[in-house]
Amino acid sequence: MGHVGAPFGVKGWVKVHPYTESQDTLLDYPAWWLGSEEKADWRQFRVTEAVCQGKGLIARLGDCADRDAAGRFRGLQVGIWRSELPAVDSDQLYLADLEGLGVVTLRGEELGVVKGFLETGANPVMAVTGERERLIPFVPAVVRKVDPEAGRIVVDWGADF
Repeated sequence: MGHVGAPFGVKGWVKVHPYTESQDTLLDYPAWWLGSEEKADWRQFRVTEAVCQGKGLIARLGDCADRDAAGRFRGLQVGIWRSELPAVDSDQLYLADLEGLGVVTLRGEELGVVKGFLETGANPVMAVTGERERLIPFVPAVVRKVDPEAGRIVVDWGADF
């Protein structure tokens, strides 16, 4: 859902960079899970205060009261239980639902498997791992078909890119 950046001020606030379409989406959740994908050490923190600021958020978590305590959150991912997310229409998916799908070109050349997504600010970018890693923009001009039932995404992308 996002990641924690640098501390903000001296009273325990942190900058939060949301991955959501709207920057204020995280404000809908009174508690966030913070952790890293490399370690299985996710912990829940109550959001005591949070507001939109610039292109992100600033938030105070738990009983965090000073800059040093806030600094310990830096770099952690922000997560929400899947069951807490709003339901999507039948023709919609969360980007996380696409992880693990195969990626093939219009000519049927296999490029690899979606390992995750990067947020660039302009549009999401698929990280595809195969014989090498590729970064493919997740935009309509490139992504021609998403077929979760078949387990693949068809892209207008050259195998030599």
